[in-house]
Amino acid sequence: MPTEPEILSSAFWDDLYNRQETRWDLGYPSTPLKEYIDQLTNKHIRILIPGAGNGYEALYLAEQGFTDITVIDISTVVTQKLKQRLSIPDHSYIKVVTGDFFSLEGIFDLVIEQTFFCALHPSLRKQFAEKVKTLLAGNGKLVGLLFNKDFDTNPPFGGNTEEYRQLFSSVLRIQKLEACYNSIPARSGSELFIIASKL
Repeated sequence: MPTEPEILSSAFWDDLYNRQETRWDLGYPSTPLKEYIDQLTNKHIRILIPGAGNGYEALYLAEQGFTDITVIDISTVVTQKLKQRLSIPDHSYIKVVTGDFFSLEGIFDLVIEQTFFCALHPSLRKQFAEKVKTLLAGNGKLVGLLFNKDFDTNPPFGGNTEEYRQLFSSVLRIQKLEACYNSIPARSGSELFIIASKL
């Protein structure tokens, strides 16, 4: 299992991307998040996607007309590739940040979680929840997917409903934490959908 310092290093993730060991990468926006995005009506909300990787959700948001999208990833390999993909005008509303999520500053109306939380060493999970709280606007929300299973090799790191409920309820108000009904087939039965807001 990688150590906490390794998980937080750009070299660790650069190496995985260079070796194309990206089993978390679907190659397209996750269905549950796509369907959540489809029902949003305010196209000007400030959106953050931490650990965005290849940025499929960000690209989808831009294509749907959202105008204030920030993605952050610690891997220079993946952010450089993403910047190249975003050179076309339709994607000018996406800001790409290379860096550590825990050092990010700003205020956002929506933080989208998609395989970032599960990539963090478990010792960083409380810090993640607390950081999300500081980044959210007064009526902001954390929305995303959490794995409802354990893995033999890490990352990803798994978990379960009760673990997540205990973790997030200490700093956020959980509005929804339930099994996904619309996961892709490969992840059916192993994902939870979370919506949480500031207390």
